[in-house]
Amino acid sequence: MSRAAEPSDQSDPPPPSVLLSRLTRSGSDREIGLRTMNDLDMDSLLGGAEDEGPSRRRSRAPSRRQQARGRKRRRRTRRKGAAASIIAVVVIVGILGGGGYLAYNWVRGVMIPKDYTGQGTGEVTIEIAEGASAGEVAQTLEEQGVVASARAFVNAVDAAGKGASLQPGSYVMRKQMSAAAAVILLDPEHQVLRKVTIPEGNRLSKIFTTLATATGKSVDEFKEAARGDLGLPEYAKGKLEGYAFPATYQFPPNISASQILTRMVDRFNETAAKDDLEAEAGKRGFSPHDIMTIASIVQAESGSQDDMPKVARVIYNRLALKPPMLLQMDSTLMYGLNKYGIAATNAETQSNSKYNTYKFHGLPPGPISNPGDHAIQAALHPAKGDWIYFVTTDPAKGITKFTASEDEFWKLRDEFNRNNQ
Repeated sequence: MSRAAEPSDQSDPPPPSVLLSRLTRSGSDREIGLRTMNDLDMDSLLGGAEDEGPSRRRSRAPSRRQQARGRKRRRRTRRKGAAASIIAVVVIVGILGGGGYLAYNWVRGVMIPKDYTGQGTGEVTIEIAEGASAGEVAQTLEEQGVVASARAFVNAVDAAGKGASLQPGSYVMRKQMSAAAAVILLDPEHQVLRKVTIPEGNRLSKIFTTLATATGKSVDEFKEAARGDLGLPEYAKGKLEGYAFPATYQFPPNISASQILTRMVDRFNETAAKDDLEAEAGKRGFSPHDIMTIASIVQAESGSQDDMPKVARVIYNRLALKPPMLLQMDSTLMYGLNKYGIAATNAETQSNSKYNTYKFHGLPPGPISNPGDHAIQAALHPAKGDWIYFVTTDPAKGITKFTASEDEFWKLRDEFNRNNQ
């Protein structure tokens, strides 16, 4: 059997006319299918299209009815797209607007710190420590409820140009006052201070009484404080008598007894440095402690400031005599007896106190009072003269007379007795 006569495994291809017909029909079907799919996709993305009934059969071209529906659908899609765009813009603007407002408030809170208005109410005492910075003061004011924020106070201080004028001390402030008002009340003129004047020549016991009365503290507090570390120079030998410098002081309400006495010793140290006490004492062959002892006697025995250098000269002249002459100062004797007076009795001159210069030669163990700068200067720079006696002939008028003659001394002594009968 020949190969041409055998049956074929594949069907014969269709004629060209049939192929053309199929291509035309399938192309139309694909176009309609694509259009339908596009419409469905847009409807799905925008919320879904309305149910238009049973699925349509494919046809070679869309009908007029289908074309009209397609146009309506496209218009509806465009409207939905426009609405969606508007909504998106509104949402974005709202987010940006809200964020901007929050950002503005945040920046405003950083750049413009919280601050109260007005003069405030109530009362609170604020203590500014020595060396405190404006920032430290601001923090204290915020913690005490005086100002709303430390930053507001620092800004107010800078604006007023008073950063360097904040002085240590106590100030009465008010709660919830503006930072600017707080700066005004922290002026040194508004400090709460207790003014205390310590006269020259007072003994330490009397100084304690004066300080206790002025500050409301007890005398025992000052006695206890005097035993502590007050910054005394080494030559003071740990004794405060003679080194509590007399002056007018201003103390804040909450200062301690120890701080008060330390401040007085500081004033003495300043005066000693100004007078070059140690070097000048060495030139005279005495210790600084000796000079302060002489100054205390000068302060106690002088009727006036002008007499001080002369009284100092009498002391030096008596000490320089060979053999040395007893000082015989009533002021030293009375200090040893814890008494006051300008004329000792015979019985009192028999005291065994080391401060009894009627019995013991040389200077007493230490100062008998707290001398001022004029007495210290007199002890360092005595007047020139040969006097070895002096008598305050008229204590009421502060008249003191000096002599180198013992006979003249007894005459001056009689004058004193007449004036004090």
